[in-house]
Amino acid sequence: MKIATTVIAAAIAGMFSVAASAQTTGSEVQRNVNQQQRIEQGLQNGSLNTREASQLERGQAKIDKMESNAEKNGNLSPAEKARIERAQNQQSRQINRDENNAARGNPNSASSQRMQADVQRNVNQQQRIEQGVKSGQLTNREAGKLERGQAKVNRAEARAGANGRVGPNEQARIQKAENKQSKRIYRQKHDAQTR
Repeated sequence: MKIATTVIAAAIAGMFSVAASAQTTGSEVQRNVNQQQRIEQGLQNGSLNTREASQLERGQAKIDKMESNAEKNGNLSPAEKARIERAQNQQSRQINRDENNAARGNPNSASSQRMQADVQRNVNQQQRIEQGVKSGQLTNREAGKLERGQAKVNRAEARAGANGRVGPNEQARIQKAENKQSKRIYRQKHDAQTR
């Protein structure tokens, strides 16, 4: 009887640790969604110009890569979570500084419109990853792999807008990378792996 109670207690503890781990991963991805939405809103209202958004995308790429590296083993340790949270806090402060500086963007320019579309796609992809983590369709390891893909897309956006302008050919390359990432998200969410 004592052994059965111990086994049940261990199983319950294991379920809570899996739920806590998934929740942590989900909260990190939700923060990515929020920051991408802030960048997009800044572009839309002119408080961010294309160059600033590009630099912010570079910061988002670093955070996505940190998350990917931290989730390689399927767990997010407290130290890794704290390191990612510090990076996200720093990124949040940078978004705020850029939105409130004297530089302004033209939200109606073709370049800004292209960047807005790309950032909106990032929001959508991050939301799909977050939903997959919350529903159990994505394991932490899978979410980590997908965050690595998001980092690549963000870096491509950062390179494209580094000169303050995103051209149609640059956007086409970004969209190609986003399409690949979208297919990866779909495949990972619909494979047999669950947490």
